[in-house]
Amino acid sequence: MKNNFLLLLFSVLSFLSYSQDPVTFETQVKKISENTFELITTADIQNDWRLYSQNLSTGGAIPTEFIFNIKPQSIKLIGNVKESESITKFDPIFQLDQSYFENQSTFTQLIETNDIIDNISAVIAYQACDDVVCIFREATLIFSLDGTKLTIENEDLTSDIFVSDNALAIDLKNTDLLSTINNSTVISSNSYLNLFILGFIGGLLALLTPCVFPMIPLTVSFFTNSNSKSNAKFNAITYGLFIIGIYLSLSIPFHFLDSIDPEILNSISTNAGLNIFFFIVFVLFAFSFFGFYEITIPSKWVNSIDSKSNSIGGLIGIFFMALTLVLVSFSCTGPILGSLLVGSISSQGGAIQLTIGMLGFGVALALPFTIFALFPNLLTTLPKSGRWMNTFKVILGFIELGFAFKFLSNADLVEHWGILKREVFIGIWVLISFSLSMYLLGAYKFPHETKNVKRSNFNFILGFFVLGFSVYLFPALLQNGSDKARLLSGFTPPAFYSIYKKSNDCPLGFTCFKDFDSGLSYAKSQNKPILLDFTGWACVNCRRIEENVWTDPQVYNLINDNFVLISLYVDDRKELDVKDYIKLKYKSGKEKVIKTVGEKGATFQAINFKSASQPYYVLLDTDLRILNKPIQYTSKDKYLNWLIEGLGNL
Repeated sequence: MKNNFLLLLFSVLSFLSYSQDPVTFETQVKKISENTFELITTADIQNDWRLYSQNLSTGGAIPTEFIFNIKPQSIKLIGNVKESESITKFDPIFQLDQSYFENQSTFTQLIETNDIIDNISAVIAYQACDDVVCIFREATLIFSLDGTKLTIENEDLTSDIFVSDNALAIDLKNTDLLSTINNSTVISSNSYLNLFILGFIGGLLALLTPCVFPMIPLTVSFFTNSNSKSNAKFNAITYGLFIIGIYLSLSIPFHFLDSIDPEILNSISTNAGLNIFFFIVFVLFAFSFFGFYEITIPSKWVNSIDSKSNSIGGLIGIFFMALTLVLVSFSCTGPILGSLLVGSISSQGGAIQLTIGMLGFGVALALPFTIFALFPNLLTTLPKSGRWMNTFKVILGFIELGFAFKFLSNADLVEHWGILKREVFIGIWVLISFSLSMYLLGAYKFPHETKNVKRSNFNFILGFFVLGFSVYLFPALLQNGSDKARLLSGFTPPAFYSIYKKSNDCPLGFTCFKDFDSGLSYAKSQNKPILLDFTGWACVNCRRIEENVWTDPQVYNLINDNFVLISLYVDDRKELDVKDYIKLKYKSGKEKVIKTVGEKGATFQAINFKSASQPYYVLLDTDLRILNKPIQYTSKDKYLNWLIEGLGNL
């Protein structure tokens, strides 16, 4: 539930293996002058898929790239490839704003040539994603200078490909297991029920603050003094419903924003400038809870509303009473409410999610007022107001301060500033936790507090508990602490965003191989099965598996002790040695030469496993027998069971 609060959880509904390319191309040439031509490439994009722009910053998708096959002094490129207007929105795969195209896009390149030629060829390397998986592919474009439109036949990577020397085909056994992917959907914890509970907890926290708690008996006395018991009960229930309605109404503007642009709330949550703004606001909230100042509604507004509640009467008067409560308690509820508002605008959230969170908050706040008005004798069970409420308010201030740095971390990750690396972020939380523990243990006080402050036994117990939490976080600051502080998993920056240099370029320091033949040879020498990992440098879900699943001690130890990890990066643009080039032939008679590491990995996956999506995991023994059904993105428990099942099938 903590991850819902901080914008970081996501849902994955299903995964499919794509045998058809979701992007197809058509080329045409427009003659500008005797020697000048405009090469036009039109991309048709399937519904729900995105083709990415050429102009992207690092950290997200791989930009589209054109590589023209031109001979020196034969053809001159005039300027760069121009593209049609792209869409810039939040991308659920990369969890940040990306520029991309939907449905159709156009690319144009001006050229100049003095030779008599019939056509020009180029390679377009591109990444395409839907909301679940991404593919990385290349297509060879042919431009006919006579103006003829040409439809480019995409290479069906999972169809029969003839390799000149069978360099990529392997003798797999148990291939019937490839017909279906192990169904590994993850149920999102960002469910409506969890959001309601999150809001409800926020409302309960607000009740315990000094702005709200003392108002319970004062407000209840108004209803209990009514002449009619039935009227008192009706008025009390109405009062509670009005409180709920007022908080629900705060989400109404977001529904209008959602209808204008369904991705606008996602854009808000990932915008670096707004994340910095939220950081500042949360710091201001924290210091208001520390007692340095109060964030209040202007007194004129409160007095005006309060006078209307006294003068009008009836249902309208009760409504203004509820509104008065909301406004008067704003100095304490505002920061908590702000946290809920920002937290609900998550990567998977929208106006509906926000409304549900506000409903939970309103119900929690209204419930005690209504219950005690219906059963006034229960008021005697309430604890007395006292200094404990101020202590609770200070605790909330430290929590707000910790949350503030999460927003600064979001901006840091998006902009690649490198300021809040994982260890720096956790170090700040260690300092915040330690400071809170020292406050609870009486080591210091805030300026507005009296000199002689006595700490209760509960303060000492809670203080030592918080001190223990800071000690728990401390090992994560050390060089080998990437698997520590698991309570904050999904909240801290990712493990690879570290101040420490990695000992190798394998995930989590595993011994891994980037070449299948080398990995297979090592597996045979160690008599261990193979964990074949089809991945990509720009594959976000691949990183999530590595950081959230592989870091689990059981999963990590199983992989490290029992498997040989072979990771093939399908988007690696590193050139192969010329002697390692591989010639492919397709059914259509077309030929293609594999020249990069990524092309080799992607084609190897397509030929042998009839799949073109990542992440994609296969367990093999050294005789190339598939041990169980391949798996894609999934939960820790399912991944662990999958590994155990594979070992059991040896």
